[in-house]
Amino acid sequence: MTSSTLTVLRPGLVDYREAWAEQRRLHDAVVAGDQPDTILLLEHPSVFTAGKRTEPADRPIDGTPVVDVDRGGKITWHGPGQLVGYPILRLPDPVDVVAYVRRTEQLLIDVCAELGVAADRVEGRSGAWVRADDRGPDRKIAAIGIRVARGVTQHGFALNCDCDLSAYDRFVPCGIRDAGVTSLSAELGRPVPVAEVLPVVERHLPTLFG
Repeated sequence: MTSSTLTVLRPGLVDYREAWAEQRRLHDAVVAGDQPDTILLLEHPSVFTAGKRTEPADRPIDGTPVVDVDRGGKITWHGPGQLVGYPILRLPDPVDVVAYVRRTEQLLIDVCAELGVAADRVEGRSGAWVRADDRGPDRKIAAIGIRVARGVTQHGFALNCDCDLSAYDRFVPCGIRDAGVTSLSAELGRPVPVAEVLPVVERHLPTLFG
């Protein structure tokens, strides 16, 4: 999808390092004014990535390799069945990173609502959450980790659609020990593939611009 002000790319399953390199290329182009705001919507083969605040105790206990990256936040997992979005957007002046994170959360909350899952914010924790109920404690359904350089965003969000949640048993997701993780499929009791979620996310992308 391309408009005069936004390009949406859907490259499918992409190795994390390849996608990170493409993010950097697009970031330079958007900063230079050679490329309009661009959003990558994709999946990754299974990979752990660690943001700048990751503690040693958060890392996988089985020695699984981790890619250290320049985004905020702590450690997370990406893999098949999870929709990852990398918005490369020029933020308005004055740059307000917190407001951008809140808009990203709202996008994710609205997408979940359209698909039938009630998600919310949790005070002091980024992302979209299903609140504690008789099925368990607060559980994260979507994670956010961003970087803003020269007024343009990098990295972004990851929404669990129908991924294998057992990957989260091998580390401390986002460094949070007193909450769980979930997916659209787990909450709805049916498969919710990335292909079903993609067009819903695309419809809600204008939320990122406020």
